[in-house]
Amino acid sequence: MTDVIFRPATRADLPAIVALLADDPIGAGRETVAEEVDAAYWQAFDAIDGDPRNTVVVAELGGEVVGTLQLIMIPSLTRRGGTRMEIEGVRVAAAHRGAGLGRRMIDWAVAEARVAGCSLVQLTTDKRRADAQRFYESLGFAATHEGMKLLL
Repeated sequence: MTDVIFRPATRADLPAIVALLADDPIGAGRETVAEEVDAAYWQAFDAIDGDPRNTVVVAELGGEVVGTLQLIMIPSLTRRGGTRMEIEGVRVAAAHRGAGLGRRMIDWAVAEARVAGCSLVQLTTDKRRADAQRFYESLGFAATHEGMKLLL
């Protein structure tokens, strides 16, 4: 795992990213994996790629995309005008789970937040992902708020 490279995703990475997003029971129910990547994913990727406060990152090992996450920088008036980093869409390829890659990805993202001068890193995880909740707690994250969503 020492040869893992973290880098901004490119359009060429999108099929692998979509496959990672769908590679669990929850993601399989809400993502669409097909031979041709759905146009909605291309549009979303282009919008993210064009936003300087928003980055999709891939973890690459031996030329293969084995993990992904999205980093969103959010300027705020709270916390004395501090910027927070939101970590979203964290996924590790099934063959690489349990080997420390997820920990390295989050540690890398937190280090990036520090370099950017963020005052806070936040993330959410589905309540059905008990293992993920324990994982984030082991990294120092605390469940301090109750998240609310409204599907449109």
